[in-house]
Amino acid sequence: MSRFTNKVALVTGAERGIGRAIAVRLASEGADVLVNYPADATAALGVVATIRAAGGSATAVRADVADDAQVAAMLALIERVDFLVNNAGIGVPAMLGDITPRMLDDVFAVNVKGMVFCAQHVLPRMPGGGRIVNISSSTTQFPLPGLSVYTATKSAVRGLTEVWAKELGNRGICVNSVVPGPTSPGMADAAPPDVLDAVKRSSPFGRIAAAEEIAAVVAFLCSDDARWISGQHVLVNGAALA
Repeated sequence: MSRFTNKVALVTGAERGIGRAIAVRLASEGADVLVNYPADATAALGVVATIRAAGGSATAVRADVADDAQVAAMLALIERVDFLVNNAGIGVPAMLGDITPRMLDDVFAVNVKGMVFCAQHVLPRMPGGGRIVNISSSTTQFPLPGLSVYTATKSAVRGLTEVWAKELGNRGICVNSVVPGPTSPGMADAAPPDVLDAVKRSSPFGRIAAAEEIAAVVAFLCSDDARWISGQHVLVNGAALA
């Protein structure tokens, strides 16, 4: 398939997990993918090698999205970005009494400020018909103890998505969010076995998502078939109740 030929996609946090799967999927359909990573060059170059071995086009680009100056430098020599996938995110579990100021700053910096910085610097480079896809989390609908900071940041994604859709529609740019349930490879891999088993049982499919299944939804939202979808939040969790 080559529906994304001559398109440039920037996927943040693309060196592993869901981001990696998104980068590989978009490249498999013809996009020239910018594989963003904050620190692990080896992992990012591994994604690039995988894409190129399959005949695709990819380049690793380093930047901590929480740092506006690094995002600006990453994009300084890039003339066009058709698809921005704001995937980079971190989560630090803590019950209410254990939340620290540093934790709040760190998680909000990546999960909220990072999305804003990337969108701001990409926007002058995004043509009409562009796409912004923000990756959220099903914890916004099915909250879990110990994840209040992470859930708060992902709830902010909903507001950013809806407002940007209103602001950018007159340029033909669609903005949506994907709301994954527990996914592997992904943050679910760090969940305690009993919690993961309970989550699996909550879905009639009896499992959690594969990262490639989340990537498929992102690819659809980037496609021309999704040109009349904007300001929406696609829950991708296999009808799970958690």
